[in-house]
Amino acid sequence: MSRPIPGIFLFLLLSLSLSAQRIDQTASFRNVVGNNYIRFHYDNDFVGKTDYYYTQGYSFEIVAPALRKNPVNKLLVKLNNSYSKYGLTFEHYGFTPTSIKSNVILYNDRPFAGCIMLKSFRISVDTVQKARLTSVISTGMIGPAAFASRMQSTIHKWTGDQDPKGWQYQIRNDLILNYELNYEKLIYKYANLFELNTNTQLRLGTLSDKLQAGLTLKLGNINSIFSRSEKPFSRNFQIYIYNQPLVSLVGYDAALSGGLFSRNSPYTLSSSQINRVTFQDNFGLVVHCWRLYIEYYQSFLTKEFKTGWDHRWGGVKIGFAI
Repeated sequence: MSRPIPGIFLFLLLSLSLSAQRIDQTASFRNVVGNNYIRFHYDNDFVGKTDYYYTQGYSFEIVAPALRKNPVNKLLVKLNNSYSKYGLTFEHYGFTPTSIKSNVILYNDRPFAGCIMLKSFRISVDTVQKARLTSVISTGMIGPAAFASRMQSTIHKWTGDQDPKGWQYQIRNDLILNYELNYEKLIYKYANLFELNTNTQLRLGTLSDKLQAGLTLKLGNINSIFSRSEKPFSRNFQIYIYNQPLVSLVGYDAALSGGLFSRNSPYTLSSSQINRVTFQDNFGLVVHCWRLYIEYYQSFLTKEFKTGWDHRWGGVKIGFAI
């Protein structure tokens, strides 16, 4: 049976003045009406007119009442007096240095790395306290087993770009096992036109250890996820823009420093090279028309290591409520 999250733990999370994950499908501004839907997501840094660092990623997401029976859910905490949605996400993404033309290690640059994961998650909403908690367990692999090299080579072949070089120096295979909590609290709402809420995230595990906090602003025609009930599909039309500034404290990142158990990667960044504080800003447009969900967004992230660069990328999400 899933356990409610203790109030003191939420207090500690909120008291923290806090590099975000690359694919965040569970944020409240990405809510799909109903508890039964599928969604596809694709990222590429080409949208940001770059071709380095977080080069591309995709995910397939499903939310359904039947997933309540997932045994992993016993480890996923929830808010008291809340209703829940249950889901699974398959996620795959890759990182490269600033050049994929060189067949040698580019020192003081980002290592090549690929990640592949299956995520089990639970979203609980307390409509009285206007709060939302998402708990996530991620399992998978970082390294050649994630076949990120093949993914990038295939995409470049389809688009007529050069075949990437240097993937033989990628971070070696290691286990991904991460636990994540995302807490959101509504702090201001004006009719169905404007919402402002806080965001706090804690991530612990073999992939990354991070604390993150910020705000989310939504402006447009909004069906608040903090309402007592969601509108029926026949009346569900939403269109809004959002902006989400985030500050992170970074403890550990396997995509930069190598896996927790395998220490034989050809090249990684040392602990002293990592920037412990980063800033990220996500902004985008969401259209939710009856059962259809469409989103376009762009992200900006300050440099994650001392010799690195700022980075931009963009993505699209398409979902459908069943």
